[in-house]
Amino acid sequence: MAGPGIASKETIVPAGQENSFDAQDVLQVGDTAFTYFRLDRVPGSQRLPYSLKVLLENLLRTEDGLNVTAEQIQAVADWNPQAEPATEIQFSPARVVMQDFTGVPAVVDLATMREAVAELGGDPARINPLAPAELVIDHSVIADLFGGPDAFAGNVDLEYQRNLERYQFLRWGQTAFDGFAVVPPDTGIVHQVNLEYL
Repeated sequence: MAGPGIASKETIVPAGQENSFDAQDVLQVGDTAFTYFRLDRVPGSQRLPYSLKVLLENLLRTEDGLNVTAEQIQAVADWNPQAEPATEIQFSPARVVMQDFTGVPAVVDLATMREAVAELGGDPARINPLAPAELVIDHSVIADLFGGPDAFAGNVDLEYQRNLERYQFLRWGQTAFDGFAVVPPDTGIVHQVNLEYL
C-alpha cells in the first residue's frame, strides 16, 4: 500500500496483538516511521466525542483478542448516549501517576504478589507494573513548621523521620520493580510534578 511521499510501507502487527479493523498504519516523516491507529477504519467512529475517540484509539492499540476484543472496540464505536452501558471494556493507560496515599498500597500489592509467586515456585521478578508508574510523595507531608526560611526543609526532615520504614520500602520498590519510580517529598505536589517533570 503506497501513499503520497511513501514509496512502500509495511504494517507489522506484533505477536499477540490483533488488528481486526486493519487500523494499524504507518506515517513516514522523513527517515522516521510512526505507527498509529486509524479511527476511520472503525464504522461509527466519526460521530464519537473526542474523549471516546481517545478511548477507541487505546483499544485499537491494545487489541489482543483476550483482554481487548473486536467486540469491545465496536461497542465503543456504537456508543449511544441515551443507552445504559452494556459492554465492559478494557482501558490500558500508557503511564500511571500516583500520590502516596494510593501509591504505597499499590506497591504493597505488587510486593505481596511477588511473595505469592515465589511461594508457588514462580519467578517473582516477572511481577512488575504493566505501564510505567511514578509515585509522588506529597499528601503525607505535614506543615509543622511555617513562616520561616527553613520551614520547607524542616517539614521534609520531619516527614522522613516519621515515615522512615515506608521510605525504605519505597526505595526497595524502586530498585525491585521495572518501570517504577518514586518522586521524593521535597519535589512538589503530584499535579505540578506530573505537568512539569514527568
